[in-house]
Amino acid sequence: MIRSRRRPHRSQGRPPWLLLLPATLGIAFLVLPLAGLLVRAPWPTMAERLAEPQVLQALRLSLVTATLATLACLLLGVPLAWLLARVTFPGRRLLRALITVPLVLPPVVGGVALLLVLGRRGLIGQWLDETLGVTLPFTTAGVVVAEAFVAMPFLVISVEGALRAADTRLEEAAATLGASRMTVFRRVTLPLVAPGVLAGAVLCWARALGEFGATITFAGNFPGQTQTMPLAVYLALETEPEAAVVLSLVLLAVSVAILASLRDRWTGTA
Repeated sequence: MIRSRRRPHRSQGRPPWLLLLPATLGIAFLVLPLAGLLVRAPWPTMAERLAEPQVLQALRLSLVTATLATLACLLLGVPLAWLLARVTFPGRRLLRALITVPLVLPPVVGGVALLLVLGRRGLIGQWLDETLGVTLPFTTAGVVVAEAFVAMPFLVISVEGALRAADTRLEEAAATLGASRMTVFRRVTLPLVAPGVLAGAVLCWARALGEFGATITFAGNFPGQTQTMPLAVYLALETEPEAAVVLSLVLLAVSVAILASLRDRWTGTA
């Protein structure tokens, strides 16, 4: 029997102007600001601007802290996603809702919450300061903490979705052959969900790179110590607008590269 291959439905005829007009306005609303960056960019002096000390400091700090935050999210988020996907326990739905709160919570509120918990007079920060002499607010480590707090839900959601979609028969077969649960997780589960982990890590890194509100609230805006690229853009707008455009272009290029690398997974392109 020959099966007919389904083809995607395509609308016939001219699209109605009642839909075409707002769609065109929507495209202009989203694309024109990005085009404005490209038009107003100081292209002749771009290399010189990127080589300025304050720009290089912000770039270096952003790349380092975003990478460290992503590693922390991988260390904590992958086991957390496995717990949500594989273990049934009371309150799992509530826990999942709490974990995804940073996705919709204003980042500034997240920074305030971090201060109340990890600040010098916070619930945990006071103990860290008095017992271990560790202070997180307004330090580079505080930048990593703020970025990880905001970015981790992206990783957890991606990995949990991959775990739920994975074929559990391979895990059951490995367990039947005598493999321990840790061995099954390390040798079977992780390779199965590796694409989901990679996609989540990339999204997590991109979100950490662009974090602003929680960072400036919890870690401050000190050049060379806590001033990441988004914070440098905010400061440069008042003193040196061309430097702000250059940093914005760097962030735009990173965002486009992230979307291009994940287009098959996140934009539905076959």
